[in-house]
Amino acid sequence: MPTPTPLYLGFDLSTQQLKGLAVTSDLKVVQEAKFDFDADSTGFNIKKGVISNDEEHEVYAPVALWLQALDKVLQMLQDQGVDFSRVRGISGAGQQHGSVYWSKQGEQALSSLDQTKSLEEQLDHAFSYPFSPNWQDASTQRECDAFDSQLGGEDQLALITGSKAHHRFTGPQILRFRQKHHLPYQETSRISLVSSFMASLFLGKVAPFDISDVCGMNLWDIKAGTWNEALISLAAGSSTSDSSDLKRKLGDVPEDGGANLGPISPYFVQRYGFNASCAITAFTGGTQFPPPIHIKTSPLNLSADNPATILALPLRPHDAIVSLGTSTTFLMSTPHYKPNPSVHFMNHPATPSLYMFMLCYKNGGLAREQIRDSLPPPTSPTDDPWATFNHLATTAPPLGQSDPTSAMTVSLYFPRPEIVPNVRAGNWAGTYSPLTRTLSPSPPNPPLPSPRAILESQLLSLRLRSHSLVSSPLNSTLPPQPRRIYLVGGGSLNGAIAQVAGEVLGGVEGVYRLDVGENACALGAAYKAVWAVERGVGESFEELVGGRWREGEFARRVDGGYKEGVFERYGDGVVGLGLLEDEVLKGEGRGE
Repeated sequence: MPTPTPLYLGFDLSTQQLKGLAVTSDLKVVQEAKFDFDADSTGFNIKKGVISNDEEHEVYAPVALWLQALDKVLQMLQDQGVDFSRVRGISGAGQQHGSVYWSKQGEQALSSLDQTKSLEEQLDHAFSYPFSPNWQDASTQRECDAFDSQLGGEDQLALITGSKAHHRFTGPQILRFRQKHHLPYQETSRISLVSSFMASLFLGKVAPFDISDVCGMNLWDIKAGTWNEALISLAAGSSTSDSSDLKRKLGDVPEDGGANLGPISPYFVQRYGFNASCAITAFTGGTQFPPPIHIKTSPLNLSADNPATILALPLRPHDAIVSLGTSTTFLMSTPHYKPNPSVHFMNHPATPSLYMFMLCYKNGGLAREQIRDSLPPPTSPTDDPWATFNHLATTAPPLGQSDPTSAMTVSLYFPRPEIVPNVRAGNWAGTYSPLTRTLSPSPPNPPLPSPRAILESQLLSLRLRSHSLVSSPLNSTLPPQPRRIYLVGGGSLNGAIAQVAGEVLGGVEGVYRLDVGENACALGAAYKAVWAVERGVGESFEELVGGRWREGEFARRVDGGYKEGVFERYGDGVVGLGLLEDEVLKGEGRGE
């Protein structure tokens, strides 16, 4: 009788759902299950997976909800025929930044679970505080101010931790929790991130943080690979014993993202029939910012700003993802660490030599749609509503130039307040001379930008902030640019956007439309489990998974990418846009 092929499980605990799926060694999905918190849970007064306290700008989730969800998803997978005895490895993703507070009794209960009872029955009271702050929480402005000033300014905080202080980040959240809930903090034995909380359940003991997810705390010194003492002291209190206590609560962080944390808890062996040697690998983070918008016209549902998502591709060095939803997100895998307060840097969840670079914009599809709606409407209701926009975007000359040396038009249009750069809603424009390298700002309230100009503005902003992270291909005279551009989200279906993206951002191997489905994070986690168990000595995630990943099923080339001469002209446009941003920020009375 042939030996059954091994299986691997990947989980994704997001704000509104828990998803789980099983894959084979060759990365084929065999079963998947989903538990929707609002629709499927019982006993929790939640809306969209969370509870909101508007008076204090708090958003949080009951931890017991997630216990109920895991009980149900495992049962669903088993009911679908998944043979858990074949599972050799498990990993997962969890909504980033959220924290879970274990009590001493909870740690004990975790290690001595009764196979006849559910997780929810046994661990409902295992926490010193029953709720976990959600990434949408905005209650920590005072704490963020303290974090930004602790090291001498937000620039220094970003240099050390990869990001300036943000409301959702775990360090400011812990500081507020300690001050507001002093007794529960004192009764806290260990603190988990949402990702490590899930790993802890499978492990039967509190699991360490993932090397990537820890970077979403404003506490971890990324280059030094350790907790920053000054930031720990701020979060924990001024005394040395307070700092030591917090570091004990947080624990150590293994550098190897694929490390075997230990075998699965006997509880799961006895209750579900898992193999006792099934390995648990660190669960990584699932970032969600800005708030995700689901585009009804798009079959894609991929959150591009997620550490687990880059594992589902797999994203190679100098590849970039542009998420074109109502908001815009830019993600790049890069060997270069060049943080500043307007971007995010994190360790790669699987490859020590790489970092994740992220840009998050509030404005995106809304700005494009407003320009579209300002144009003459289609003559027939059945016509493509983007037809006029697309025609004008693809036929207008780059940057409005009559020739490569003439003045070029640059613009900024933000229907809602923007965070990159940090300005109010507004419309600005200017004329930039590539010969004199000077900008002539337009008078206030200029006309709305043209279809091509709004695309150029958004894409030039991405290039402005990422150009120092790319390099020329080996043995090539091509200018520095990404290897590939992957487009996801509703806007990825628009061919005009793909064309202009290739012209502005380049792409040595072209521009691709990507669709790995709505389970990208769980899929990336399952791939991580495959790599962790089956990798050879020194074999990287990109080597193993890249060799097995079936690109044709998930990605389609939609544009050739780099266009000689045009790409170089947009290099001047980057300079012009940077000068326009500087002018706008001066007018706002602040710099970026």
